[in-house]
Amino acid sequence: MQIRVLGCSGGVGQGRATTSFLVDRDILIDAGTGACELALDELNAVQDIFVTHSHLDHIAAIPLLADTLFDQLVDRPIRVHGLQKTLDVLHRHIFNGQIWPDFTILPHPDRPVLRLQSMQPGSLIEIDGRLIEVIEVSHTVPAAAYRVEAGGRSFAYSGDTTSNRALWAALNRHPELDLLFVESAFANKDLELATAARHYCPELLARDLRQLKHQPAVCISHLKPGEEALIMKECRDALPQWQLKQLRSGDVFEL
Repeated sequence: MQIRVLGCSGGVGQGRATTSFLVDRDILIDAGTGACELALDELNAVQDIFVTHSHLDHIAAIPLLADTLFDQLVDRPIRVHGLQKTLDVLHRHIFNGQIWPDFTILPHPDRPVLRLQSMQPGSLIEIDGRLIEVIEVSHTVPAAAYRVEAGGRSFAYSGDTTSNRALWAALNRHPELDLLFVESAFANKDLELATAARHYCPELLARDLRQLKHQPAVCISHLKPGEEALIMKECRDALPQWQLKQLRSGDVFEL
């Protein structure tokens, strides 16, 4: 199983793109602006998109991808998975015929470009030997994390979240975890803002990681542009026993 980081920043700008991970060649986890880095043949290979939540930095590429591949996907819709409330927001506010064409019924209701598929917290879906579990987390809108397992190896991605028990309890139910992508959007000086926006900062993340029974390699994502070095220093100071890496666009992991 290969995970390719297309985007992982908390914002945009030269060298920065928002969150999207490509699993093997056919699965996207989130589709922020980083997904726009894929070549046309790579876009054509995507069959499933797992969305963590409805915020623009995690879904921006979905309508653009649908439009780009409009005339090539009439026989094979892209399946967009997520919590029902997340999918409802996408349909109501993006694919509404005003912000963007409704590709859930175009070019024909029986042959749409996109097919929205709801998942419940705790549910599992298998795609060609890869088992994907959805885990509800705490954010300002309904949000999910995902755990992906294949061939006895596994990784998890927190999505956008702050202090919660559900994520860590769900991960602890499995015997192993090889790799964890987790956000730390703000530095500790912005603790109040992080709490209000329901994001992690190093202090909150360190407190929550103590709940995890495993000790995987940990990659920090969603860092605020311009404060990446400070956030990573604070993470390393707060978590000296952990193997930490600042996640960057272009990183590739093999499990």
